[in-house]
Amino acid sequence: MMSGCVLGVIGLGKFGFKLGQTLINLGEKVVGIDSDPEKVKRAQNVFTQVYLADSSQKEVLNQLGFSDLLHVLISVGDSVAASSMITMYLKELGVPKVWVKAVNTDHGKLLRKVGADEVIIPEHMAAQQLANRIAKPGFIEYLPFDRNMVIRELVVHRWAGSTLKQLDVANRFDIQIIAVKKQKGDTFQFIPRGDTLLDRDDLLVAIGKSETLDKLVS
Repeated sequence: MMSGCVLGVIGLGKFGFKLGQTLINLGEKVVGIDSDPEKVKRAQNVFTQVYLADSSQKEVLNQLGFSDLLHVLISVGDSVAASSMITMYLKELGVPKVWVKAVNTDHGKLLRKVGADEVIIPEHMAAQQLANRIAKPGFIEYLPFDRNMVIRELVVHRWAGSTLKQLDVANRFDIQIIAVKKQKGDTFQFIPRGDTLLDRDDLLVAIGKSETLDKLVS
């Protein structure tokens, strides 16, 4: 049985390994599983714990303690059958959050039908992110809990000479300024004070609905 808050990663290919490595770097405990000895060997000195096993067997997942985990991420390559079965088994074992990498939209629909809580199609996410960065100046990132909410940079023009408190953007536009970088400065001031005075060409980082921020940029 695994103790503490541990995240599980099933499938230690490029995506699964990088995901687990990033989680480790963020201070999380990560346990991985793969049937390929080379992939397990690569992850041994990175992950908190790694198992060489067949994750497509329900009893294996149970014996290795994956039923005790709160969050498991599945990345087993292009195998639609394997990812679907593992998803179903984890939900039957009572895992609250099961996120799965899908190869396409139809695969994603199938995964949701067998219980996946979140479906990830990396190519779609990367393409959408890149397209928005090209088409929308200052675009930074979508927020995962609401695809209409984004983080975006705004350059100060008509707001120059006003303080954040005077602008009252939270009530006027339903957005929130989360950081300010002065035009002559090199670093961002996060959670800026209301009395922060804005100068022309200062850079703001705002969170809000995409369509609202589009209007403010245009």
